[in-house]
Amino acid sequence: MFEMYLSTVDEKSALICGLSDFIWDHAEVPYTEYESAGEFCRLLEKEGFTVTRGAADIPTAFTATFGDGAPHIGVLAEYDALSGLSQEANVTEKKYKEGPDIGHGCGHNLFAGGSFGAVLAIKSFIEDTGKGKVTLFGCPAEEGGNGKVYMARAGVFTGVDAVVSWHPEKMYMPRTRPALALISKIYSFTGVASHAGGSPHLGRSALDAVELMNVGANFLREHMPLTCRVHYAIIDTGGEAPNIVQSHAKVKYMVRAETLDDVLELSARVDRIAQGAALMTDTTFETKFVSACSNLITIPTLQKTALEAMNDLPFPVPTEEELSFGKALRATMPLTSKEKQETAIYADRVLPLAPPAAHGGSTDTSDVSWNTPTVQMHIGNWVKGTPGHSWQAVTQGKSSYAHKSMLYASKAVAGTALRLISDPSLIEKAKAEHFEQTQGKYVCPIPADVNPPIPQK
Repeated sequence: MFEMYLSTVDEKSALICGLSDFIWDHAEVPYTEYESAGEFCRLLEKEGFTVTRGAADIPTAFTATFGDGAPHIGVLAEYDALSGLSQEANVTEKKYKEGPDIGHGCGHNLFAGGSFGAVLAIKSFIEDTGKGKVTLFGCPAEEGGNGKVYMARAGVFTGVDAVVSWHPEKMYMPRTRPALALISKIYSFTGVASHAGGSPHLGRSALDAVELMNVGANFLREHMPLTCRVHYAIIDTGGEAPNIVQSHAKVKYMVRAETLDDVLELSARVDRIAQGAALMTDTTFETKFVSACSNLITIPTLQKTALEAMNDLPFPVPTEEELSFGKALRATMPLTSKEKQETAIYADRVLPLAPPAAHGGSTDTSDVSWNTPTVQMHIGNWVKGTPGHSWQAVTQGKSSYAHKSMLYASKAVAGTALRLISDPSLIEKAKAEHFEQTQGKYVCPIPADVNPPIPQK
């Protein structure tokens, strides 16, 4: 239907793949994506977009807009990477890459490139028809930094009629799974140091408090809804000397639930467990807020529109060389019994819309979805069975199949957006579905006095 505009992606494919590879080569952790965001903004300006840097007072966040018509469509892009995942590209073994120990284990370099291609195609439609307006939102710090939540709190997404997004995966389908609301905190316990052999009665162990808190949290699991999640990691054990009563210890918690109200209630219960642990050990504790995000709002009208756009495109077909690489890489993966039975190396079709099912993960895209109708597509850039946040995901980030499936993502996002611009009734249906679920109210889960944890340069 929109072939002449989607062909922009093919015409600009070298530029799109070049941006993706640049971001892969310059992998940067959350809130430090200066090289990645800088190159992204430079290319967008060169292509005629009006770029505003420093969105929500975050140095590596930006907006890039073209057109002044209606409706106003947003496209998301991420470009942050993960620490501890240095890896060479296009190899079938774990191989450290020279430089910082950082890698794109979640495919955000592809995410950025694919979204860049999408807005280039949408721009060509706006230039030709005079209809619509598109904004690419450069969103940093998805990996634990919840950059989009701060952007939502600052009103960055206000006035956008709908957002179309995607994410690298190992299947092709519009996302129907909801995501859980999340709150993360650090609990710091303070006790009294003492000689563990000579005068243990004078000590008050902060590590005991952490351990008792974790025991209490584990007993809590039997008395919370099955869809909730509680995770923890001890981040300070109080030292390495067992003959000293630990005077300090810290534990980081992530609490997830189906709604923001539910996660606030569950987090308060975890707070009371910490209070109980402090009472039992005669210690004190402080709580530090780390991050939070809302639950995801899904919009059936947008999902159906995205599915139509995906099915209207030629499907990426791997070459024999790509299949050989994928088969060798797949042999290194810890597959489930179901995945072991799969014969296809790469996903070979677009899956139909699935009924919403319980999902234990969280995403800061959820807070975008509370502000405007939002849809996200899964695009199979990776070999089937690839674990997220793995060296196998990193090594595929510059592969030829990842490139061609990323270009498919550009067209799928653009095709969805062009359908929405061309048929305003779809936007109205999406807005009605959105209001039914949100009642037009958004409460940011991050307190107003908490700022993004932006490192000093």
